[in-house]
Amino acid sequence: MPFTRREFMRGGVAALSVGYAAPSLLCDLARAQSAAGRSLVVLNLSGGNDALSTLVPYTDSAYYSRRPSVAVPAETVLQVGTDPSGTPLGLHPNLTGLKSIFDAGRLAIIQRTGYNDSSRSHFRGTDILSTANPESAQGTGWLGRYLDTLPSPVDPLAAWNTTGLLPHALQAATVGVPSIPDATSYAFASPGAGFDAEYSKAAALAISSHVPVLQPQLAFVNSTAQAALATLDRVGAVAAYIPTTVYPDDGFGQALQAVAGALATEVGTQVFWVQSGGYDTHASQGTLTGGYGNLLTTLDGGLSAFYTDLSNQGLLNQTLVLQFSEFGRRVSENGSAGTDHGAGGLMMALGGTVSGGLYGTAAHLDNTPDNPTLTNDGRDVEHETDFRSVYARVIDDWLGASSIDILGGDFRNTAIDFV
Repeated sequence: MPFTRREFMRGGVAALSVGYAAPSLLCDLARAQSAAGRSLVVLNLSGGNDALSTLVPYTDSAYYSRRPSVAVPAETVLQVGTDPSGTPLGLHPNLTGLKSIFDAGRLAIIQRTGYNDSSRSHFRGTDILSTANPESAQGTGWLGRYLDTLPSPVDPLAAWNTTGLLPHALQAATVGVPSIPDATSYAFASPGAGFDAEYSKAAALAISSHVPVLQPQLAFVNSTAQAALATLDRVGAVAAYIPTTVYPDDGFGQALQAVAGALATEVGTQVFWVQSGGYDTHASQGTLTGGYGNLLTTLDGGLSAFYTDLSNQGLLNQTLVLQFSEFGRRVSENGSAGTDHGAGGLMMALGGTVSGGLYGTAAHLDNTPDNPTLTNDGRDVEHETDFRSVYARVIDDWLGASSIDILGGDFRNTAIDFV
């Protein structure tokens, strides 16, 4: 008997539709629910990435006059051509791998993404990007609402969070999402070892197989335990995955290696969440080396290895990476050689079927009263592209669902056609 999240919360536990699925059935469901063979990897650069240092308007003199310490030198940028407005742009010099992907036509950079009246708050900004609702940033996340559209019973590995805490974007009404930051430590916990551990696991499996229809709370606990037990071997296969290239030995690189392992071993995951932090660069931001330079080196190293690995495995065409951050940063640097919370930022998408290039137009950074590309008295970049139009493109043309239903409105934009 199905019941709502609200009803289950009254019983003191998070909610999920009640149902029993044996391990073999769950594997079948994984294959069926990813029949299109497509996976989405959502990458959050937490803290508010400085879009003007990622994609540099290196011919704009105001960029350099307003950023005397943190501007990326024009002679170092990796030129990527001009955008539709004719503005020459270049990637940060530490993004050599992404430059190669861009040159191959498989990296789309969407400029000046955001929403009206940017909150410039980490918490509210993240909630808005998570729920896709600037008016009321509460409730389920946009990815969670997508998961709720999958036919029941939903495979327990339909989504995979590589961080320790479940992000708001993945919060669903009827689907539980596992948080597995380290596949190698994902195991059945038992006080004993050897045969004792196997007996304990078998006993837990037997107990959880009882799903009393008339006791929904107990049924939820047992069915959730059953699902978790059914995923052990599948996650174990991911932990044993040997990549075709060397990933950076850092948290970001290892998270992407786990995602590649999940794709290669066909566990059936459709949506992955990966996060890289440290982008709140209020002080000592640096340019080529130091804080910000190191962040982009980490970003480039992980994504380059992931792209190469999937290409070697023949998995690139079924994978889409979507990157976002909660906001951009101020045009002018502050008194601590950093940048403060701003508004319009950028999003990126990469994958084997991505139509790469520059989308949207760059802001003109002259602080004049009649400059429509700036906001907040000329301190911030005004957004041009509603971030929900990027989501809409992914939902409609990659996941095959209805963006109007999931986002609660029609945010489709024919100009944002990277997939």
